[in-house]
Amino acid sequence: MAAFSGPLLFLFQLVAVAISISSSSSSCLASSTSTRKLLVQEPQTQLLRYHNGPLLSGPISINLIWYGKFSPSQRAIISDFITSLTPSNQPPPSAAPSVAAWWSTTQKYNKKSKSSSAPPLTLALARHISDEAYSIGKKLSQKQIVGLASRGGQSHAVNVVLTASDVVVEGFCSSRCGTHGSARTTAGSKYAYIWVGNSERQCPGQCAWPFHQPIYGPQIPPLLAPNNDVGLDGMVINLGSLLAATATNPFGNGYFQGPADAPLEAASACPGVYGSGAYPGYPGNLLIDPVTGGSYNAQNGMRKYLLPALYDPSTSSCTTLV
Repeated sequence: MAAFSGPLLFLFQLVAVAISISSSSSSCLASSTSTRKLLVQEPQTQLLRYHNGPLLSGPISINLIWYGKFSPSQRAIISDFITSLTPSNQPPPSAAPSVAAWWSTTQKYNKKSKSSSAPPLTLALARHISDEAYSIGKKLSQKQIVGLASRGGQSHAVNVVLTASDVVVEGFCSSRCGTHGSARTTAGSKYAYIWVGNSERQCPGQCAWPFHQPIYGPQIPPLLAPNNDVGLDGMVINLGSLLAATATNPFGNGYFQGPADAPLEAASACPGVYGSGAYPGYPGNLLIDPVTGGSYNAQNGMRKYLLPALYDPSTSSCTTLV
């Protein structure tokens, strides 16, 4: 399970987010799960190294498991983001960079790996699975997150668990803003999963920065969220980071940097960077919506998003859209 710690941890020094890999068994799946946790370490300059494992390729379904209450507008923010990752779903060109242009950096990893002959990765939004009744309570363990993820498809799929703002998840806010990992069922198929929580009520200063005042350090005024929802716009940042990590290191043996028990991945190698000129505590030069004042760096039709920088293996550097 890779636990994304959020951008606030990178306000005061150039740091890297490392992942410690652990294995555990899930009795509810009668299967094994592989998880990775992000921790903080000193910055490293070497390239992300390929460890000869499979990357995501070909058609992959994205199943969204909504745990708790989300409004229709909140669901639309996430759903529109997922569909905008595919170039064929792009509306007529706009002046702003597209979400698909941001996602295209992940395809460069496939071209450099032994999977270069595999079909290109294409993501498609598939099932929406809702649990507004909080069927397993409002306080969840990581094992229960994996159980929720198993409700989605388990072949050629990434199952994304999204927890509402009133759901407390083990480690949420104290050490993580989201996780990604993989699980294998008794039938032998392996699938990837992601969990991201809505931090609006619990820790927006950590998991929704730069859209909320940081909980400590220089109190730089927060940016306005492009979709006017601090919690959901923060979720998009974390979901984007974890999707990029899942595409390029889905099973713990793809692209990562550093020792096997503390690697960096595609987005966590570029912490706290969203635009050119970024430095710790400053997200970089961004686009501003003239009507709402929201800050963003990617657009899909009328929808705007702020997305993290990704490590580009072809240039050995962090790349931003603006």
